[in-house]
Amino acid sequence: MTRNLGIGTGRRKTAIARVYLRDGSGKITINSLDIDKYFPVAELASSVKQPLAVTASANKFDIIINVVGGGPNGQAGACRHGIARALSQVDPDSNMALKNNGYLTRDSRMVERKKYGQRGARRRFQFSKR
Repeated sequence: MTRNLGIGTGRRKTAIARVYLRDGSGKITINSLDIDKYFPVAELASSVKQPLAVTASANKFDIIINVVGGGPNGQAGACRHGIARALSQVDPDSNMALKNNGYLTRDSRMVERKKYGQRGARRRFQFSKR
């Protein structure tokens, strides 16, 4: 059985990603699929790999990610956050580089909830004077 070197939980919007770092050759698997199959859009796949490029550890680890909730953009951000947290756990020296690039900061922006008596979160129903 392979041992996890680092574990990180990443969150963005309503997506949650559990990331497991293992010794390997740089293979990234998301929900049992290869990263290029899971994120067919190249920008999303490259944003997931950004923490690895900053810490120069692209070919050092195999990464297994389980991600649930949200859409593709939120899931990619959650994966990036989780990878950064796992990398800082494995190598505390890389913590400063990850923090300076903003990969350890959780993007807390979420969709505001709809309120009763309104059409949306902030939008009101049309007012009629008469």
